Amino acid sequence: MSVLEKVAYLKGLADGLELDAASKEGKLILAIIDALGDIAEEVDALGENALDLADEIDAMSSDVSDIEEIIFGDDDDFDFDFDDDCDCDDDDCDCCGDNGCEDGDCDCCGDDLSYVVDCPACNEEINIEVDLLEEGGIVCPKCGEKLEFVFDDDDEESDD
Repeated sequence: MSVLEKVAYLKGLADGLELDAASKEGKLILAIIDALGDIAEEVDALGENALDLADEIDAMSSDVSDIEEIIFGDDDDFDFDFDDDCDCDDDDCDCCGDNGCEDGDCDCCGDDLSYVVDCPACNEEINIEVDLLEEGGIVCPKCGEKLEFVFDDDDEESDD
């Protein structure tokens, strides 16, 4: 039985009791039943709105799922191929391992290749792009120490 039906039942009982609407008690009981009727109508309207909102949320969720499938495909693990814009550090790069690159000999990442070195003076970790290495050295941004790089025949880096 819904709230509206219960209030209708109470109105029926009040009518059956033939309450005197002129008495204080009769006025109070009829006013309470009227107030309950208004409350029941509001609750019913809120319930209908909640159901409408739930339907809208379900539709939006379905739309978001469709968009995710378009963007990410069917894979739930979201494995992407980042070979074209890899900004790797050889050992940490999935594409380098897939392409069989050796330490210090990564050609799969193109111009974005960088190396990480520790400054011997302050132990600051510094990311160095390949084009800076080809200049032969840099200045540590933290302590100002000049770092020089010497390459052997295999083009591997070392710092002096």
